[in-house]
Amino acid sequence: MSGAAWETAAIPWTKQLVMQAGGSGQTYRIYLAVPPGEAPEGGFPVLYVLDANSVIGTVVEAVRLQGRSRDGQGSPAVVVGLGYDEEVPFATARLTDYSLPMPVEELPPFSRGGEWPRQGGADDFLRFVLEEVRPMVESMATVNRERQAILGHSLGGLFVLHELYTRPDAFSTYLAGSPSIDWYKRLIFAEEQAFVTQLQPGGKRKHVLIGVGEEEQTHPTRINEHARGVAERLGAFADCGLDVQFEQFARENHISVLPVFISRAVRLFLRSV
Repeated sequence: MSGAAWETAAIPWTKQLVMQAGGSGQTYRIYLAVPPGEAPEGGFPVLYVLDANSVIGTVVEAVRLQGRSRDGQGSPAVVVGLGYDEEVPFATARLTDYSLPMPVEELPPFSRGGEWPRQGGADDFLRFVLEEVRPMVESMATVNRERQAILGHSLGGLFVLHELYTRPDAFSTYLAGSPSIDWYKRLIFAEEQAFVTQLQPGGKRKHVLIGVGEEEQTHPTRINEHARGVAERLGAFADCGLDVQFEQFARENHISVLPVFISRAVRLFLRSV
């Protein structure tokens, strides 16, 4: 229409805040999407999302639509996006925040050229999420502390597995897309072994989804093979409360798998609450 003025479109329900971590001093952009209306009995379930700069809109829309499903199996939920104060989909700082303390000499050449960023920031980042971001969210929305999930993809998927193995009580649902296991396999496999030795029959129920794209089968880091192996090994502990699902999405690659994995992950989480 001639003369009409365009306005910036906003993501429904969503606001954002620039926040500096008390420990590392790293600056983050935190997104918070709270459904309108009263919280359900027990509070809103909460979905924490890594790499929010790249996927926050996709996740919020998936929750917004699936949370009102006509079959009555959905549930509205709060979304917390964990991003960086940069206008790029994947900030370099994630290579520190989501990684395990692997010596750089054991890593392949850095794909962006030059030296690898500092490794092993996963525990510091997790402390920031649990001790700084989570209390802020709980002060702004009525949430269900027993129904919370963490979603990550690629290196973020590795972080989700690390969190499951080292802080299994931090969340009720762990959603790992195309986890970057190969680079850190010595450390993440050791964490997995320590985790399963502590499982007991009748343990508290936890939902785990591991998803990959079919075309990732040719990825040099053997993403699909490693991810399927994790799912099969953890799936053997169903009697200990682990509900593990593995999905391979047809004709999707490492990046194109993101929207379909998010849709599947949101569906699992909302129906598990």
